Amino acid sequence: MTGRRRTFSRSTFLPGFLRGTGNGRSAALAAGALAAVASLTAGCGVVPGVTGGSGDDPIVVMTWAPVGTAATNKPGMPAFARAYARWINSKGGIDGHKLTVLTCNDHNDAVSAAACARRAVKEKAVAVVGSYSQHSDAFFPHLEGAGIPYIGGYGVTTSEFTSPLSYPVNGGQPTLLAGLGKVLAGSCSGPVALVRPDTIAGDALAPMLDAGLKAGGHDKAEDQRAAEDATEYSAQSEKALRTAAGGTASGGTASGGKGCVVPALGDRNGTFMDSFRRSRADYPAVNTGSVLGSVDQTVIDASGGGSGPYEGAYVTGWYPVESDKRWAGMKKVISQSAFSDTSIDPSDTGVQTTWIAYNVLRQALESLGDGEVSADTVRGALNSGRTFTTGGLTPALRWRFTSRLAAVGFPRLSNAEVTVQQVRKGVLVASQQGFVDVTDTMENADVG
Repeated sequence: MTGRRRTFSRSTFLPGFLRGTGNGRSAALAAGALAAVASLTAGCGVVPGVTGGSGDDPIVVMTWAPVGTAATNKPGMPAFARAYARWINSKGGIDGHKLTVLTCNDHNDAVSAAACARRAVKEKAVAVVGSYSQHSDAFFPHLEGAGIPYIGGYGVTTSEFTSPLSYPVNGGQPTLLAGLGKVLAGSCSGPVALVRPDTIAGDALAPMLDAGLKAGGHDKAEDQRAAEDATEYSAQSEKALRTAAGGTASGGTASGGKGCVVPALGDRNGTFMDSFRRSRADYPAVNTGSVLGSVDQTVIDASGGGSGPYEGAYVTGWYPVESDKRWAGMKKVISQSAFSDTSIDPSDTGVQTTWIAYNVLRQALESLGDGEVSADTVRGALNSGRTFTTGGLTPALRWRFTSRLAAVGFPRLSNAEVTVQQVRKGVLVASQQGFVDVTDTMENADVG
């Protein structure tokens, strides 16, 4: 399907850019619903050998993500969750409890996402941890009905920053675009073209990039929509290059400045850049910028490294670069318990988010002591006002019922800090030390 994926719940009817327009889901989805639900038998699993222990009931959690689809895939997230369970259980579990991790494939599909959530309810999961899904309108009602907290989603949907059951560990795509806009305002003297998915989640990106550009005194970007599951992007890349070049080819933009193209297409960034690279020879003055989740070191390597189209590009992320020593704990889990699972890449922001989310879960469970472990008590620990630390990978996290960013549609957003990285000689390195707080920038976004 190339049309916009859209389901409806109360979060659909929010003001400004939180309201989307587009085509309804095709009739084929309804016809395939039974097959999608049936496929969960194969798509959902439980990490073997992690039940029982210490005479106490195991703690059940779930991690889900799309795997093997035509659009964005995050196989490393459930794979890492299984590795984490093996690792923590080899050390006696959490406070004497073994950890049972259920995994589920949401297939980038609302029916499957809802079925994953229903299974979490049926299996009495105390939390859904470190997961990715674009279909929050399909799964959140089930979690909310059962009181199951959603810890550390990828930040790809608005509901992750509005639901009282959501505990995001990063600021999602909006913070990355706001931060990137601030960087590009100083490095792009020509027009900026944003190429982003034609989805409800994609609708939130342009206002945030524009807010960052505006903060740096730059004009708004041209918002160019593209199908997130396309097999090639020749027309889109040519249009973006023309925009960034101000309608001219070699020699820079019409005003003599350097324009920028910002692809934010998730897994399809590589496909877009294949088309971009073929057309770029006619526009040598155009630069690129992007966000982690759309670009990582593996993508840079695959596109030609230092001679590829990302050379010199600024990239904003939620976390420090993969080479930072603060990732040592995550890498230990991978080396000791991943069993050579090639889907687990330590530079993958999905894997990194899952590591951080499971650390939050562990702290919440440990705070319960000898008390009852349930979805209600885990939620109570997360709502207690205490801070959760992540070894410096994020600022200390604490979730309030409303935040400074509630006015622009993100009441649950507790971490609006990003890192700034750059591709130098084919390697993604830190462009500046520490985090950049984009709260003020996001507050000024035009979301009306």
